[in-house]
Amino acid sequence: MRLGFLGCGTIASAVVRGLAGKGHQITVSERSAALSSALAETFGDVTVAGNQAVIDASDVVFLGLMADAAGAILNGLSFREDQQVVSFMAGADLEQVADWAAPARAAAVMMPFPGIAQGGSPVMAFGDTALLGRIFEPDNTVFAVRDSSELTAYLSAQAVLSPAVRLVADAADWLGQRVSDPAQGEAFLRMLVSTSLQASGCKELIEALNTPGGYNQRLRMHMEQAGMRRSLAEGLDDLAG
Repeated sequence: MRLGFLGCGTIASAVVRGLAGKGHQITVSERSAALSSALAETFGDVTVAGNQAVIDASDVVFLGLMADAAGAILNGLSFREDQQVVSFMAGADLEQVADWAAPARAAAVMMPFPGIAQGGSPVMAFGDTALLGRIFEPDNTVFAVRDSSELTAYLSAQAVLSPAVRLVADAADWLGQRVSDPAQGEAFLRMLVSTSLQASGCKELIEALNTPGGYNQRLRMHMEQAGMRRSLAEGLDDLAG
């Protein structure tokens, strides 16, 4: 496909890296010049152009702009009726994107993560998720949500990643003080957690780790009694507003 990117920040750059070398013609805007030039230098199928030239060269245009600046940028540009537009912008729904990109079709809103650059990453999206599937799968997995309110709930819930990493990091630090190879200890814990979650649903995994008096049950119960689950629920409610 002919893919264009308006805005080339960290997330858009990761998306481009994940798509480069897969047969697409990719044009990225000059915005964030250091990132866009690095992409063009690294990948032969990526070129850098001005915003209007990006649109002119593309059939699918990805918007990696800040939502509060998007209107001023996009209102000075001309889209085609045969184009499809996909937004990375949290806080801008499909109706808003359609107004900015008319007469192009506002196809979807998607929220990628940096891991999309390597593949194996989830992609939250609503709208034409079939289009996104053709572009990003099977290297990544598109998780279709119903609308912007569901996307907000997903965005809130995904924030569990940081505290989960904090828990693993702190356990790794604790382990590192007690073993001869701290780096191996951390690698062990990271592999244990990631492979266990990949292999099983959460409910089933908790049950499997619920041996009475076992290490896992004892630590989980200690943390639950300290308010871990209540604190998590309160934090998620606060994020979701």
